[in-house]
Amino acid sequence: MEDFDDHKDIREAVRKLCEQFPGEYWRKADAERAYPAEFVKALTDAGYLATLIPEEYGGSGLTLSAAAAVLEEVQRAGCNGAACHAQMYVMGTVLRHGNESQKEKYLPKVASGELRLQAFGVTEPTSGTDTSSIRTFAKREGDHYVVNGQKIWTSRAEYSDLMILLARTTPKDQVAKRTDGLSVFIVDMQEAKKAGLTIRPIRTMMNHSTTEVFFDNVKVPAENLVGEEGKGFRYILSGMNAERILIAAECVGDAKWLIEKASNYAKDRNVFGRPIGANQGIQFPIARAYANMRAAELMVREATRLYESGKDCGAEANMAKMLAADASNEAANACIQTHGGFGFAEEYDVERKFRETRLYQVAPISTNLILSYLSEHVLGMPRSY
Repeated sequence: MEDFDDHKDIREAVRKLCEQFPGEYWRKADAERAYPAEFVKALTDAGYLATLIPEEYGGSGLTLSAAAAVLEEVQRAGCNGAACHAQMYVMGTVLRHGNESQKEKYLPKVASGELRLQAFGVTEPTSGTDTSSIRTFAKREGDHYVVNGQKIWTSRAEYSDLMILLARTTPKDQVAKRTDGLSVFIVDMQEAKKAGLTIRPIRTMMNHSTTEVFFDNVKVPAENLVGEEGKGFRYILSGMNAERILIAAECVGDAKWLIEKASNYAKDRNVFGRPIGANQGIQFPIARAYANMRAAELMVREATRLYESGKDCGAEANMAKMLAADASNEAANACIQTHGGFGFAEEYDVERKFRETRLYQVAPISTNLILSYLSEHVLGMPRSY
């Protein structure tokens, strides 16, 4: 399988690290619904989760393409970066919009692993992807804010020391635009859990450590407000292109693992006296999945190029995420079909990867919302939502 020759040293090092965490490790974690703490620690100790944190704050200070290479190789090795990938992009909210005191206080500790920044509190049960409709409210009282409300699909909340929280600070009926009046906060999870914050795990079809989070008069110091009060929506938006590009890179990695797995099985599995891979009914779905993966890979690279050059990459980041998620989903289907009954057996890891990559048809943004974005902002059609 051909590869682009970018960040070759990083890719080789990540592959070597991932060899310490074979399928047996992930199957055990999946069966026990356990957080892969050893894997996350290994990535942290090697500095990979601090790839995008500037050197002055203890990170590697590398580019988005380097971070994408890390996550792609994690997935291609059969591992699951969803256990910690948020740290790659969630910290960007603090880096871009936090004050110097906040950066100096948190980023070095995030880079070293002393503090885990995995939780991103945005989505709510009644708002879904309509972020402007969130109801969690942070009321200013003296030198702190009092937060009440609920978040859902807050993955890794149980394993995070800090949360980036989006909450309304001005009632919706008192703002000119529905996206005004939202603010971003850094929440100390350990302190909050002692005073009104509760976390309820949500069991899902894959081991994703996702939760509901409830805020009951949780006090957050006013100094933990990121940027200006009321401008939080645009702060969150500014990090979404990076998030989508990195998720797209993961999907490309998933697709490569699944295509290689299917191709190898098709060559080795003999039925009716010959390899099943000699049958076009087996060949063609795998070959098409490969072609679509390579096309998605090109879009990921284009989105990354635009991002790194400081140009608008909203359309490309969205298309990269959609095309890569489609490619990995197609590859997963082809891989299961190639394996037949064995594709559903845990020991082959195919069904696990099928479940894990299926998520990205829905999160962190659904395919339909991406199509709506392209329809309105690229093709000039009427707004649909």
